[in-house]
Amino acid sequence: KLRKTALPHYNISPSPKKRKAKRFWLNSSPNPSASSERPTLPNLSFPHTPPTPAVTMAAEQSAEHFRGQARLPGFAAPRRYDLRLTPDLAACTFAGSVSVSVDVAAPTRFLVVNAADLDVSPGDVHFAPKGSGQVLLPVEVTSALEDEILIIRFNEVLPLGEGTLVIAFQGTLNDKMKGFYRSVYELNGEKKNMAVTQFEPADARRCFPCWDEPSFKAVFKITLEVPCETVALSNMPVVEEKVNGPTKTVYFQESPIMSTYLVAVIVGMFDYVEAFTADGTVAPLPHYLPQVSLSLSPLGGSCWPHFPFAGTSVRVYTQVGKSAQGKFALEVAVKTLILFKEYFAVPYPLPKMDMIAIPDFASGAMENYGLVTYRETALLFDERHSAAANKQRVAVVVAHELAHQWFGNLVTMEWWTHLWLNEGFATWVSYLAADRFFPEWNVWIQFLEESTTGFRLDALAGSHPIEVDVNHVDEIDEIFDAISYRKGAAVIRMLQSYLGAEIFQKSLAAYIKRFAYSNAKTEDLWAALEEGSGEPVKTLMHSWTKQQGYPVVSVKLKDGKLELEQTQFLSSGSEGVGQWVVPITLCCCSYSVQQKFLFRGKQDDFNLSGLVECQKKDDFWIKLNVDQTGFYRVSYDEELASRLRHAVETNILSAADRYGVLDDTYALCMAGKQKLVTLLHLIAAYKNETEYTVLAHAINTSLSIYEMMAVAAPEELVNMKKFLIDFLEPFAQRVGWDAKSGEGHLNALLRGTLLSALAELGHQSTIDEAVRRFNVFLEDRETPLLPPDVRKAAYVALMQTVNKSNKSGYESLLKIYRETDLSQEKVRVLGKLVFPFC
Repeated sequence: KLRKTALPHYNISPSPKKRKAKRFWLNSSPNPSASSERPTLPNLSFPHTPPTPAVTMAAEQSAEHFRGQARLPGFAAPRRYDLRLTPDLAACTFAGSVSVSVDVAAPTRFLVVNAADLDVSPGDVHFAPKGSGQVLLPVEVTSALEDEILIIRFNEVLPLGEGTLVIAFQGTLNDKMKGFYRSVYELNGEKKNMAVTQFEPADARRCFPCWDEPSFKAVFKITLEVPCETVALSNMPVVEEKVNGPTKTVYFQESPIMSTYLVAVIVGMFDYVEAFTADGTVAPLPHYLPQVSLSLSPLGGSCWPHFPFAGTSVRVYTQVGKSAQGKFALEVAVKTLILFKEYFAVPYPLPKMDMIAIPDFASGAMENYGLVTYRETALLFDERHSAAANKQRVAVVVAHELAHQWFGNLVTMEWWTHLWLNEGFATWVSYLAADRFFPEWNVWIQFLEESTTGFRLDALAGSHPIEVDVNHVDEIDEIFDAISYRKGAAVIRMLQSYLGAEIFQKSLAAYIKRFAYSNAKTEDLWAALEEGSGEPVKTLMHSWTKQQGYPVVSVKLKDGKLELEQTQFLSSGSEGVGQWVVPITLCCCSYSVQQKFLFRGKQDDFNLSGLVECQKKDDFWIKLNVDQTGFYRVSYDEELASRLRHAVETNILSAADRYGVLDDTYALCMAGKQKLVTLLHLIAAYKNETEYTVLAHAINTSLSIYEMMAVAAPEELVNMKKFLIDFLEPFAQRVGWDAKSGEGHLNALLRGTLLSALAELGHQSTIDEAVRRFNVFLEDRETPLLPPDVRKAAYVALMQTVNKSNKSGYESLLKIYRETDLSQEKVRVLGKLVFPFC
């Protein structure tokens, strides 16, 4: 517990206005040398630079030097945290203390840490140099609220070397889903609070004072004092529990070195399912075992019967009663840990991997070391009530978060400027894992949807480069977007395709080994890949990470020569000034022979072997950006575009290229570079399409055109509607409402997409059948007439019947939402629960 003191305390909390720092003096009178005016000392260079003369002049340091800085000073760094937390779940508060082993590397009278939304009594702050027997009390404690830092000044210069900083504090379990917060769940009909942490990007400071930057890695020893009936989780396994009446003290194993944003603590009532990895093989998983009843374990979780498997323990924690919904994620997690151990050539470094579904969670998931937190929709899968799309999302998100255990946790970005290294790579490699486990899903074709999302954002004039200088903590959240994730993943895939899969994997493994348990920058990855491949990776990739946007490559064929020109593509139709080193891949009339080269200039002609002979063929076609592995668009002249349209219609092109031709044409049309009629003729060429992702993209493109036409040319809406329904109806008749025996995952995805589109277009027979099936479902939630894959379509159709005089469909959907306890069903309903009659 916190030591009581009569000294004043302060609250470190955010403020919308810039406020003057508060000072607390522990001696009898304020220091007369302290002035509100900024000192005229030379500028200090912080952090992580060799000490300047100003730094070594410790006696002249002032608290004002540390205000308004992008990062913490580098003259002291943490080595080990001993953190103790006591959450009060009923009062929604917590108390704590942290003892930090600090390495003082340069003379200073100050220690500067991050802290926000915490109550600290200055008398509960002290520093003890190692081996000195002294306890130094600060003479001034300043909270710079706008910078979220705590500036601690001592009367004398701190000895170089190791010492221990101790701070006691109190805080609130907030409802903002960041820092140390509360999430509400229901147990036996009663609402309860659980305590949850979410520290990325910079919210560990809202739980305990710390050096809250990725480069300040340290060891963590965590202790929790919690109610006896609850389960307490953290990054490492429990080593000891001591019961003291209604509470227990839970001691966790010391962690390896890691950044503060990866620390995690969770307290609540949970069930779990468990499996193990052993020597590169998958231990038997719960769904392989005979059916057994779940029982409450001594630690408060429900578990499967224990089997003595060696290896990493993998658990999925859920709300009580939902553990069966964690089995699929558990299976994926065990396989993923084994795959990544092989791919990165480095074993998973922790003794356990826990994954937990949180009812109230801001992002999709968070990769805390050894304790990954998820939204329920991203972790849980119900065999009866979750759709095929939910299953795929769980697999991809789990693989994404576990990839971070290596790429992000073991090797960590040096600063948030390099966030894309974490997120872009994890996005890309999650598809690699999903493709290994579920090849029938064709996820690399679906990956193109990720690229398209990145394309659309990056085509805006207000986009930003993949690498963005971050000068204040408030700027970090702005770069958690489609550029860091989707474009980042796409350019990694482009580079992997250009270098070759084997060279890329080996170079990546060397990079992981070189920077394990430390920090790295983008340039470190380029250096490893350049070393392993012999290619000019740094030169190639700088044009993709240091500037915003991407090119459109215009293609003409003249006199046997390929004429290429690149310009920056902007959705507004304007031309930007960017220029890239473009890795061109090309095939002509066949995929058996492909050519690749770097296009470095604005315009150039290329003599390509075999091009003249290929051009003589009746079915001649040429395709740039083979299988859409490059992050650029291609605009063909009229003749080449016509031949590609024929190749689409006859199904000669690969599925990825059929997707790419449509996506590029749509983007060029929306930018005013091509006519709408050209796009509509191209869509018609997909009438025999067989691949789910390609057809789904054609459907989404068609609906987008329909919505724009409703505003821009409503007089043409009837004709457009007929064109689209005539295009979609044959596909819908083939797939129907009911699943066929033995049909695959992609058919289930296609059925829902097709029927939803027809319902949105007002196709009456689709709406009538959807409403009939929904009414049966309303009375019997277990009916096979409305399986999860077509419920979205039924909800869309139902809302088509709603108007000012008939709100029954809306009320029925609201009833479904209120009665279900499945998060995925709630999301499905909310996505369609709109008020068209307002």
